[in-house]
Amino acid sequence: MVRVLIAEDMHMLRKALVALLEFEPDIEVVAEFSNGADILPRARELRPDVAVLDIDLPGTDGLTAAAELSTAVPECRTMMLTSLGRPGNLRRALAAHVSGFLLKDSSPDKLSDAIRAVARGERVIDPQLALAALDDGPQPLTPRELEVLRFAAKGEESAQIAAKLFLSVGTVRNYLTSAVTKLDARNRVDAIRIAREAGWL
Repeated sequence: MVRVLIAEDMHMLRKALVALLEFEPDIEVVAEFSNGADILPRARELRPDVAVLDIDLPGTDGLTAAAELSTAVPECRTMMLTSLGRPGNLRRALAAHVSGFLLKDSSPDKLSDAIRAVARGERVIDPQLALAALDDGPQPLTPRELEVLRFAAKGEESAQIAAKLFLSVGTVRNYLTSAVTKLDARNRVDAIRIAREAGWL
């Protein structure tokens, strides 16, 4: 029996996923949540075989939760189920030790087969997305530029970002300017949009 944890913030979709998986005789849904902050504590308690996570969750996003699970509950493999089919998201997922990456418009059979494969230790990635990731160019921003841009995307001002990262305000502004230039963006807001659409944030 494959024991599955599901985290999806859209109530109707989450309930549909649970109902679909309950038809499978060898799959048991042991927990479901809408908030990413619940994933790690419940996974520690329940020790599921597979965690099926949305990327864009409130609280803790799915990719962060996947990285935390790989360290804290290593026997629990993770699979991202997302509508955000961007090459950058796939790269971030692989860096977070995710075992599966499927789009939400995949068929129910494909989902259940993928969960079984991931539970066996295999890696399952949507083939079209894998090809797109191979064709996509490298991400141009440095880790620090990305980090500063992530804080800016949350609405933080330069002074707040500087305090959190132990940098000067001028250095933070330089990182933001560099990110805007590298992404050929009009301004900081445009740079955040470009980075989000590419799946880098």
